[in-house]
Amino acid sequence: MSINKKELIKRVSEQVSYDTQVVEEVINVTLDEIYQCLKEGESVSLRDFGSFYIQVKRGKTSVFKFNPSQKLRKLFGWSSTYKGES
Repeated sequence: MSINKKELIKRVSEQVSYDTQVVEEVINVTLDEIYQCLKEGESVSLRDFGSFYIQVKRGKTSVFKFNPSQKLRKLFGWSSTYKGES
């Protein structure tokens, strides 16, 4: 199963009791900021989720990477040092 952006907005809206238009705007701005940071060569780290970054291979080829947090790794049963609750 997967969810699309519209469903994500609906679920978040229900969790925080905010109008879907407000949540949609926040999610859109957040994604735009992540995109801009990556475009400018910066990495983006979201605590308890993971890091997004662009890795340059052989001088010119850029590869998009995602490094999941230890908490996320533990949730999926991957090697993790996370000691808290999943």
